[in-house]
Amino acid sequence: MTIDSGVGIIRLNRPGRGNSWTTRMNAEYRWLMAEFDANPDVKVIVVTGSGNQFCVGADTKALDHYSESDENYIDSFKKDHMATPGFGVRPEYDHELIWQWGLQKTVIAAINGACAGIAVALAAYCDLRYAAEGTKLTTSTPRLGLPAEFGLSWILPRIVGLTHSADILLSGRVFLANEAHRMGFLNDVLPREDFETRILTIARSLAESTSPLATKTAKRQLYADLMRQDPGAAIEDSRELMGQLMREPDFAEALLSMKEKRPPAFKSLRGTGVT
Repeated sequence: MTIDSGVGIIRLNRPGRGNSWTTRMNAEYRWLMAEFDANPDVKVIVVTGSGNQFCVGADTKALDHYSESDENYIDSFKKDHMATPGFGVRPEYDHELIWQWGLQKTVIAAINGACAGIAVALAAYCDLRYAAEGTKLTTSTPRLGLPAEFGLSWILPRIVGLTHSADILLSGRVFLANEAHRMGFLNDVLPREDFETRILTIARSLAESTSPLATKTAKRQLYADLMRQDPGAAIEDSRELMGQLMREPDFAEALLSMKEKRPPAFKSLRGTGVT
């Protein structure tokens, strides 16, 4: 967990286990996200993996546990001590991983290596997704005798369409970053040798050039409108929000900075009062 020029960086870090996902990692991930979302010094959040892998999915030891014990899989995720970042924005977001849509800030999935199982879902609920050249992705579940997990059957068709989603979810095959980009799952594929440098350049540019309040508001619009079938309501809501944000300091600062030909100095989200 580090902060660099307005960019908060979270690294999935389980050396020797491919950064595989566990209940403890879930709790730590939620806590770190809550910290970054509340920190006014953080404008953009980057999620990446340590070493040469992003996350190879659920830890196989954890999967063995469920096959050999009577513990209920659903109950294992209901931990009262876990942080609840993104909760309270909309009821639809108060669930595993999709809570990322309730965060105030742009979240970038920097997929630096193997991305499997739950990691595909984690990336899917991020706002932007980039991968290093040659990265392998797979949902894995059909080959494990399991269904599509964490709402991938809902989110993938909305990102890559029904045809590609059926291929990904019914085959569980491995596909490479370039194919994922062609499908529309990734915003871009970047050279592996300077992958993190390029990701940080993108993230810093967003942190420096965009209004945190405007970004938060647009993110709220983006995902709320995805779930309704009334474009007219989206238009009317956007007009209302436009009027609200025109009365905020960031709008005046944007106009002034353009006149003065300098970078804008936008305010942090603290104390904006806009939900």
